[in-house]
Order: sequence, then structure tokens, then C-alpha cells
Amino acid sequence: MNQQAGTLTRESVLTAAQARHRVAIKAEIDLLVLATDWVALHPGEEVDTSIEFGMRDLQIAGDGAPTIDEAAVAEFALAVGRTTDSGRHLLGDAVELRHRLPRLWARVLAGEVAVWKARKVAQATTSLPADAAAVVDQRLAWCAHRCSFAEIERQVEKARAEHDPAAAEERRVAALERRRFDIDLDHATPEGLVHVEGELDVADAVALEAQIKATAATLDLDLPLDVRRSMAAGLLGATDGEGSREVVVYAHVRPGEASVDVDNTRSSITPEHLKDWCQRAGTKVTVRPVIDLNAELTTETYRPTEVMKEQIGLRDRQCCFPGCTRPARRCDAEHQVPWPEGPTASSNLAPACRTHHRLKTHAGWDYQRVTGVGFVWTTPMGRTYLSPFVTEPPLEQAARHIC
Repeated sequence: MNQQAGTLTRESVLTAAQARHRVAIKAEIDLLVLATDWVALHPGEEVDTSIEFGMRDLQIAGDGAPTIDEAAVAEFALAVGRTTDSGRHLLGDAVELRHRLPRLWARVLAGEVAVWKARKVAQATTSLPADAAAVVDQRLAWCAHRCSFAEIERQVEKARAEHDPAAAEERRVAALERRRFDIDLDHATPEGLVHVEGELDVADAVALEAQIKATAATLDLDLPLDVRRSMAAGLLGATDGEGSREVVVYAHVRPGEASVDVDNTRSSITPEHLKDWCQRAGTKVTVRPVIDLNAELTTETYRPTEVMKEQIGLRDRQCCFPGCTRPARRCDAEHQVPWPEGPTASSNLAPACRTHHRLKTHAGWDYQRVTGVGFVWTTPMGRTYLSPFVTEPPLEQAARHIC
């Protein structure tokens, strides 16, 4: 309870803050225990990886730990305000701690190790065989409250090398396949900048650096070097030796507004910025017909047409499941009323990622599209959750520009 300003003292504030902190710690521990209880109530069998689209049992922790009925994961996740993926990770960490790291689990229950630190250890040991996980538990449980992430990783890899040397070598080889190059189009800045990062093979990195350095040297020397290097990276997308390129941009224009929504990057830019993109040297510009997002498009087949899929993606923007932010273009076009009872029509389709599509099809979940509100999902236990529309009110039209 808040105290009147006139009665506040330093001692009373610290005492109240300390009490709230203890309550928060207790709540985190209780949630971890409840996660293991939920798994115990929904036990899975041996994981069958041959099942492609139907629901299946999941191994959410290391070898020897209990599995879980996949359909139960989303129900728990929504109840605790998490996405399906985040809920699965919480359940897996809790099971790993309770069943494969019992010493560390006991210290967590006693409030001696923070839940977040214990979960870091659990995430690191999940890939270990049971005997190696037990060794890590023995070596780290007594000092987990103060050891660094680097020490956790060192102890995990040491146990792996001691108890499963073949797997250690496989991981070394597999590490070569973790090379990546990410362009974060989902989080463009209002100024139209995008973060890029990756991990490359040394030889590839040296070659890329040489090409960017050489190209940057040919650009306007009045520009800062970092700007020229970023422009040189963009020119790597050239489709021929003359530097021409094709960039797909989905732009939404609302009547009366001075900004343009770019669907690719989930950002808003000025019309002048879009014009600049399309007028850069070597850029091909094509304007495609406008798609009316309110039109009722239909087809006689199960699969929607390409125009229908594009319309649904532009209209709904992301997976229709509560908390899921997977872009609609990476989702399935899900029939609210199953086909053929329900038509393949704009009003009966919504984007659903593969995980949540399977929940709807095989696990007793259902949803309704509520005009002006969003998608209201009903779980097998009868609980309801709202997934609000991403764009509200819906855009009247969307133009596709290819620059």
C-alpha cells in the first residue's frame, strides 16, 4: 500500500521495496514449480519425429527428462502471458532443472540462486547426456549464484568432452553450419535504416571485406567512409555487371496522412524517402495494380491464389494467434471454417504460422474474427484470448511498388 508523502521515510521505502522484492522472487520460483506440475499433468510418450503436420509429443529438456503433449504448451503459455515459443522454453528449463539438475533445483527453491541464472545453466545442459548434466550440476550448483556465463559454458563443454567426446567433435563440425547473415527488416528505424549482422567463414569474410572496400573507394569521397561502405554493401544486390537491381517494396498510403507504411520493414517513411529509393541510379521501377484489402476474393480450390495470399498478408500482417508476431508472408493461409465446409475466400482465411495452424487443425483450438477487434481464440479448456488486429482500422487499399 502506498504511504502518504508526509509519512515517507528512507527506512519505510527500503522496507517496502525489500518486501516486494521477496514477493517477486517467490512468484518466479512458484511459476517454475507450476511449470513442472503442468508437464506432469500432460505427459508425452517417446517423441515420434515422423509426424509432420499433426500434433506430437515434444522433448523439451535433455535425455531422460519427461516429454510433454505438444498441445498443452500453448495453453500454459497464454495463461502466463507468454508466446508459445517462450512458454515452451520456460517449461523445458523447469523440467531440465527439476529432473536433471537436482542440486541446482534445490538451491533455486531455497531462493539461493536466481531463477534467471538457473535457467541459463539449464539451457546450456539440455544438449548433454544425463551423466554429463549430472557432473555440471555437481560442479556448478554450489557457485551458480556468482559464476559467469563463460564459466557455465566452460564447465558444460568440459563435461561434454569427458562424457561424450564424439558429440563434442560433432558440435565442432556443426559449428561451421552456424554461419549466418541477417538483415533485420522487421525493425527498420523511422529514418529507413536496417541493422545487419552475421557470422561468416574467415575466407568469405576476407573476400567480402575486399569487395566492399574496393566498391566504397569508387563512391563519392565527400561522404563518410562508413556511409560509403554501407552503400557498397547495398550494391552487392546488383543483378548484373552494370549495377542494376530490383528491390521489392510494399507501400501503404492512407488518405490524408503524410507518411508511407512500408510493409517489408514495418516502418513509416516519408513519400520523399520512398521516391529517393526508387530514383537511385540503376534501379528498376514497376508499379503493380492496387489490391483492395476489403474485396472478397474466392477460389474453388483448397489453396488460395497468389493474389489472395498477398491480400491476406497485407491485411492481417502477422500470425493471428495471440502473441505470435511471425510475419504473414511466412505463415499458412488458414481456413477459419475448415475446407470444403468453409470456402477458400478472403473472409474465411487468416495467416497462421505452422505451429498454431496445427493447434487449430488437430488440438481442439478455435477462433473467431471479430470486426474492429481482432481474433478471439478459444482453448480446449474453454479459456478465451484476444489477438488484436495489427492494423486498426484496416487499410482501405494497398499498392505494391517494385523498385
